[in-house]
Amino acid sequence: MNAPVAIAPTLRADPLADDTIAAVLHGHEGSQWEAIALVNRLLSQWQTNAIIADWRAPEGTPAPIAAALEAYLAAGSKLPDWADAARIARSEQLFFDMSMLSCSLLFCASLPECYVVPDLAGVLHVAGQLEAHTDYRVRSTAAMIFPVMMHGGLTSPEGGGVAQILKVRLIHATIRHLILRGNPSDAVLDGGIAVAPMDAPCRNVHDTLYNNGWDVAANGLPCNQEELAYTLLTFHYIFLRGLRKLGLGLPQQDEEAYLHTWNVVGHILGIESGLMPQTMAQAEASFNDIQARARLSPYLPDPRPQLGAALMKAMQNQIPLRILKPFPVLLTRYLCGKSARVDLALNQRVGLLPRALFITGMVAVRGVDALVRLAFPNFSICRMITRVVGYQFTVKFLMDQTRPLKLPPSVLNQVDSAVRGWGKDPKAPAWMNALEARLSGRASAKPAGDQQPC
Repeated sequence: MNAPVAIAPTLRADPLADDTIAAVLHGHEGSQWEAIALVNRLLSQWQTNAIIADWRAPEGTPAPIAAALEAYLAAGSKLPDWADAARIARSEQLFFDMSMLSCSLLFCASLPECYVVPDLAGVLHVAGQLEAHTDYRVRSTAAMIFPVMMHGGLTSPEGGGVAQILKVRLIHATIRHLILRGNPSDAVLDGGIAVAPMDAPCRNVHDTLYNNGWDVAANGLPCNQEELAYTLLTFHYIFLRGLRKLGLGLPQQDEEAYLHTWNVVGHILGIESGLMPQTMAQAEASFNDIQARARLSPYLPDPRPQLGAALMKAMQNQIPLRILKPFPVLLTRYLCGKSARVDLALNQRVGLLPRALFITGMVAVRGVDALVRLAFPNFSICRMITRVVGYQFTVKFLMDQTRPLKLPPSVLNQVDSAVRGWGKDPKAPAWMNALEARLSGRASAKPAGDQQPC
């Protein structure tokens, strides 16, 4: 007998979530748009880990939809047997120790690298989520990361991490179903179908996804296993690589605890365990392999330059000081490297003088940091500068009280309280915290206690 042919990860998706969405869409007597709207209303009830553990669809929900969502939660909400609570707790502490720096790395390393893979960028381009709605995409990402990394986000009933991840997982399945106009498993069984574009009105993102068309043979499944695994790498490996590049690398034990925690997230998100690395060396090899393969299959027309420009503009708009406005592009180049900045067309965005100043400053800062840390191990000018930029992104972009993150009130208040506690770097001397406050604009701001909570 012939051995079964292995299906490439680009043609594997997420059967649990995909079958759930298929059951939802087929279990509603009205249109699929009404079914999606109904599910979105039901998902708004999934606010904490405790709620999803005992959730039952409210009376009046169509029986097939209620059964599908309840079965999905029962199968998907449990942490894997290998989840280590101590390592997860350590990762939470590391994230909040880095505080504003964590957000600088999210904006200038994780998100740009996420948009380097052509097919992944293609899905975002189809949805218009980055060129036209950059802030929505970025804020949606933050709305998952913060609940996950809050204390107890994955492990306590009061946390919201598991609930938020399971919502994102169903969003991925909905995107796949709309783009392919059916269950992804059917598209693969049909030999890699090409869904023809439709000339129909695009009133919203759902219409846009449904009408666009997609070539499975050329581009694989949208939001496939390889792309999901790659996205996970941008949240843990690229974050840790960024710390190394800034001279702030963590001990191996802490790095592997951080990888472990995000692998737990990956498990809940429906990523196959064989695609998740356990060490930095494995993560680096996987990241480079996926990028190399992805670049061999371009998505045309290439959306990545537009996506890169939109992301940089969104960051620059949040920086009030003119002298710091080139910082996002320059830091992104430094953290992501030559290939990524070519992919995102970031080569010509800053003049020669700003580039020279950035390089000279980075070399000087790294040199001073290395020298002073011989006597004061926690000293870091580099950390202070990236915290200043991270403050602008976090408080003025993510924590804008006129448009708060779409999170349950209890989780949003936890995030708000934590972010307000990031005002001082506990590892820095008083004079450096004072300088940071002046550069970030916090020195003239009202004290946290005088502000209204979200």
